Amino acid sequence: MKDPYLTSFSELGLAEPILKALAEANHTTPTPIQEQAVPLVLAGHDLIGIAQTGTGKTAAFALPILNHLVTERRRPERRATRALVLSPTRELSGQILESFRLYGKHVRPSTALAIGGVPLGRQARSIAGGVDVLVATPGRLVDLMENGAVRLDQVEVFVLDEADQMLDMGFIHAIRAIVAKLPAKRRNLFFSATMPREIEKLADALLTNPVRVAVTPVAKTADKIEQKVFLTDRSGKPDLLVEVLGHAGLDRALVFSRTKHGADRIVKGLAVAGIASEAIHGNKSQPQRERALAAFREGKVKVLVATDIAARGIDVPGVSHVVNYDLPNVPESYVHRIGRTARAGAEGIAISFCDGEERAFLRDIERLIRLTIPSEDRRGESRGRSEPRESAPRDHRAPRSPQAPRAPREGDRSSRPFQRGPRPEYRGGEERGEPRAVRPDAQRHDSHRVEGHRQEGLRERPRLDAARPEAPRHEGARFDESRGPRKSFRPAR
Repeated sequence: MKDPYLTSFSELGLAEPILKALAEANHTTPTPIQEQAVPLVLAGHDLIGIAQTGTGKTAAFALPILNHLVTERRRPERRATRALVLSPTRELSGQILESFRLYGKHVRPSTALAIGGVPLGRQARSIAGGVDVLVATPGRLVDLMENGAVRLDQVEVFVLDEADQMLDMGFIHAIRAIVAKLPAKRRNLFFSATMPREIEKLADALLTNPVRVAVTPVAKTADKIEQKVFLTDRSGKPDLLVEVLGHAGLDRALVFSRTKHGADRIVKGLAVAGIASEAIHGNKSQPQRERALAAFREGKVKVLVATDIAARGIDVPGVSHVVNYDLPNVPESYVHRIGRTARAGAEGIAISFCDGEERAFLRDIERLIRLTIPSEDRRGESRGRSEPRESAPRDHRAPRSPQAPRAPREGDRSSRPFQRGPRPEYRGGEERGEPRAVRPDAQRHDSHRVEGHRQEGLRERPRLDAARPEAPRHEGARFDESRGPRKSFRPAR
């Protein structure tokens, strides 16, 4: 029986300009997904490709599309595209476009990128003359469609990459709006690491007699990734992260946070600990995200803190460690996160922090990957050398012993990398967990706030009792006449 791993690209039936570009890029042997998918797409079949991240899915659809452009050369019409590739994130879209340019070095297709964070007019001008390949995120493509900047009635090949993440990110309605503008006669290619039922339903509605290719079990982690879980308290995560990142064998580390604000807090805490890092998430502008990725790729910073926006498609060589600071609440995301390491046959380490509220997430992950992840109990270490305090009634607390650690104070954050305690929640820019003691200058401070609003032209509501002396109140503030004037200002929600 023929060994599938010994097949060369020359046996796949690709055009000579593409083979020449592959040879110059030192790509000689196709991966399993490429070997199975490329001939089927060249034969004109619709395809569903399932393979875990890092196995070469991009080349599996880019190579046959380039071959189609070589064999059937024609000039695209104005504002039209011959091949449309949708991906969930800006970074993945940029990498897909680079792959088309790399493999199409001697084909020279006209290409365009349509992603958020970039002026819409600039992208509209890049498509105005028509392009061979358009790589886009769903939201920005819908914007271009609504502004009449792009036509989809000439699309010959439609690719939906990372289809399951599209569903997780809520792009299903945008995808349906895009598909409604595509011509009935076209080739459809769906590629994903997992294939949930919702995506299967979408594929059944859009694809015509598709061929299914699955080269790895669904949600199987890479064999060369060493996985470990630290059972810890939420307050113990910051110090534990500093300890992990101080490991001598760490080359580059990708740290995942569940929220955008959490990623920013991690970066600030690491800076206090003397560890340089960058953050990448949806609140960052496109230039900021590109600069952070460039610094990480070039080794200027060894730590990149990200949300799940970077869980797929961010191919950075040399990522030795992936740290799940927060466990994902979607178990499939765990597979994609740790897939950022151990790429191209290398080895990697995946470390996860699990507090008490995340135990259910850990069980779901282990059930999905069918593996019990080795764990180490590190709970209680965040309290230092002192014993845990017993709970007492709020009004009858025992005084703290001199040996017990004092509560953190303003300006005292330099003693440790992160402020401990419950995770803050925000309301109007202030933390709910902050003490609400009345400051001596509260009356003057409130008056200053209202005066500032008057200067901006806002009208103050008439007082209920002109004879009663009280501090000016913000319009819309809650007022209980029986309790008298409030001494602290708190705007109504």
